[in-house]
Amino acid sequence: MSEASIPPWIARQRAQLLAQRGHAWLLNGPSGLGQYTLALELVRAWLCDQPGPGGACGQCPSCHGIEVRTHTDLCVLMPEVQMLALGWPLPEKAQAELDDKKRKPSKEIRVEALRDAVEFAQRTSGRGRGKAVLVYPAEQMNTVAANALLKTLEEPAGDVRFVLATEAVHQLLPTIRSRCLAHTLQWPQADEAQAWLQSQGVSAADAVAALQAAGGRPDDALRLAQSAGAAAALAQVPRALQRGEVAALADLSGPQAVALLQKVCHDAMAVAVGAAPRFFAPDALPRGAALPALVRWSKALAQAARTADHPFQAGLMAEALVAQARNALNSRA
Repeated sequence: MSEASIPPWIARQRAQLLAQRGHAWLLNGPSGLGQYTLALELVRAWLCDQPGPGGACGQCPSCHGIEVRTHTDLCVLMPEVQMLALGWPLPEKAQAELDDKKRKPSKEIRVEALRDAVEFAQRTSGRGRGKAVLVYPAEQMNTVAANALLKTLEEPAGDVRFVLATEAVHQLLPTIRSRCLAHTLQWPQADEAQAWLQSQGVSAADAVAALQAAGGRPDDALRLAQSAGAAAALAQVPRALQRGEVAALADLSGPQAVALLQKVCHDAMAVAVGAAPRFFAPDALPRGAALPALVRWSKALAQAARTADHPFQAGLMAEALVAQARNALNSRA
């Protein structure tokens, strides 16, 4: 990501963190606020040959090495699915196993990768600017993997620094949290986020709609705005669910469908008690639904979220979810 595309609220937080000392940072907050972007910006500055108060220079060999994902003094720990999505190379053994179709990419940070990171931390810096370990999303370390990192995190060898970024800090081991300096991601102002979205090529109208549909989370809003017609289509979802249209969940995975339904349910409950909705415009939401029915729907969705990524038959799952939504949205006190 070029300096011009760094959101201003991320740039402010980068300057704040670089002005402080510490070998391990834990960046936490809800999804969509830029944890990964901020973590990578810290790593760039730590390893840069000519860093300034605001971060990395963006021009030196170190910055280039990170840009092309080949920096010898950077270790990135992510689930394999995320590494592939973000363009980070997998270890040779892991890549060979995937190429030979011996297994699918892992959705967790594997303990083997953690052990490789511990070994990496003990080696000498290749470029003389120290080493860095980036872990994202940190909550995807299982207990065994997290324990493999504990000792190195507490007493790092040499000049290695860590940045852990998470969207679910409560899922991390207390011993991991206690060994890091904590930073909670800051929410941008609505006008600031809208201006940034427009700088990324999003129209003013789409920026407003996408931000509302994403609950004010700019990263999520950008992804939504870049999907053709997604923000406009989302605005029609509550009424479509009230009519029982299964097509409202078309092309969504189980977790995505449940997350969307939870947004509709949240806003329907807000309207039912006279509060302002968060994800949809007020005129996009059905009126008059009974609050007890909406509360029951909310609890059912929370239960569904726990198993949403199981290999259910997609059509039947969508029909069941839409039936729940229709019943709740058409209920009357």
